[in-house]
Amino acid sequence: LSALRDHVVWPKKVLPGLNSGPARHMHGELAAGLKGYMDAILKNPNRKLSSAWRQGLQGILDAYLGPIPEKFTYKGKEYTPKSYFETLNVNLDDYIDFTSWTHLSYYEKHPVEVADNWRWEQAYNVPMEDMMAIIDNAIENGYTVAWASDVSETGFTRDGIGIVPDMDAIQKQAAQAGSDQARWVGAAPQGQRPTFNKPVPELTITPELRQQGYEEKTTTDDHGMHLYGIAKDQEGNKYYMVKNSWGETGKYKGLWYVSEAYVKYKTMDFMVHKDAIPKDIKKKLGIK
Repeated sequence: LSALRDHVVWPKKVLPGLNSGPARHMHGELAAGLKGYMDAILKNPNRKLSSAWRQGLQGILDAYLGPIPEKFTYKGKEYTPKSYFETLNVNLDDYIDFTSWTHLSYYEKHPVEVADNWRWEQAYNVPMEDMMAIIDNAIENGYTVAWASDVSETGFTRDGIGIVPDMDAIQKQAAQAGSDQARWVGAAPQGQRPTFNKPVPELTITPELRQQGYEEKTTTDDHGMHLYGIAKDQEGNKYYMVKNSWGETGKYKGLWYVSEAYVKYKTMDFMVHKDAIPKDIKKKLGIK
């Protein structure tokens, strides 16, 4: 939100940054270029930084993303980034960020302790059950959820599914059925994620398990997505419908179905409109 407050916004069409040929942004190449440049600058070979390094950094960003426009024309009207943002009628103060960790006091604001949060933005820390209640209340009342999560888990497949498989229970289930585990999990080539062929047992997620993943850095701030609906599988298990940003990939053409267990376990933080928060939780937070 602070980035929007400081720099506002403009339509993607006026800042294409795609002059190098590909039809989509090459974020991997951009990140590698930025890191190489800054690593060299930080070595400080002249033992004193010049004033030119900022221009060099901005030049790399402009080459890949396009320069920030002072003015632009969109749908026949001229705007500045500020005047265009004003047409969207978005009150940034209406949006609240949440997280859930046991080492922080509940119902108070704390910085989100991840490397990407270099502005040290704060979020309300709430118990895990309140975290899930806010997400459910938002979706059930027509709101959506901006969701930051870890997507490095084996259960977050590249075919549109996100689950927390209980591998011990899966092996036991397969043995009882007189078959091999691959019938449930799928046989994946070495080094690739499995494709789960049917609903499988998942781990029971507790606040303590969430915290363990955070402290062991197996839960990290990987990716931002958009929760917008709730669905159930053929066995009645609850899933959240997720808009991803990886193009029309996977079985569901860019959409993911992420289990309730996965959201409990791997949510780093999330943001909702304040009117999407249940009234009892709002009262605990002192939000009007």
